[in-house]
Amino acid sequence: MDEKTEHLRDIFMDVSDEGSVTESQTAGRGSLTDADEATVRARLGETVARMRERYEFRTDLDDEALVTLVREFYGGSSDGAMADELGVDEAAVVEARLDLHLLREADDDVTFDAAAFRKRVVEGDATDDDLAAAFDTDAETAARYRRVVEAQQAARQVSRRFTSAFEDALAEAGLATQLTAATRETGLDEATEDIDSLDSDADVSM
Repeated sequence: MDEKTEHLRDIFMDVSDEGSVTESQTAGRGSLTDADEATVRARLGETVARMRERYEFRTDLDDEALVTLVREFYGGSSDGAMADELGVDEAAVVEARLDLHLLREADDDVTFDAAAFRKRVVEGDATDDDLAAAFDTDAETAARYRRVVEAQQAARQVSRRFTSAFEDALAEAGLATQLTAATRETGLDEATEDIDSLDSDADVSM
């Protein structure tokens, strides 16, 4: 607080003989009232509900838990930290993130040719075992990265509409969305180039 505000507080404390002030008087910049927080959660919840209607979610988390996940994700929490917050394992958090199109740069950390893998997934003619054999990895890793690619495709198909809605709700409330750049700089852009290339090849062959 500034010098004038501090002086007024001291006068108030002297007059009222109280040793503390209310939480609303001392709240720092960027904090939300209960009403503001309820509004933010309601907006995030509406977006989550629209996504659930459009997609077949694989997560078992309910909408309230997913709203908390969105808040924590944009607040910079790791998957492990969100798992602790929600009382679930980390794999459940990753599943939920991908359902919500919330991508991390680390999702694209693979040892094989990611572009070639995406091409096989987009063509839609390979099982997890096929992919594992083709890219010299195990079926579990192939299945995991297929999920990432599918989430990238889904986000691209709606022009990242739902992640933008999450970010708008948080930004309008004055909350930091420190992971926005990271989510936009994931393999989603590279995946878009790969898929566009596939579309162009298809047009040429027609």
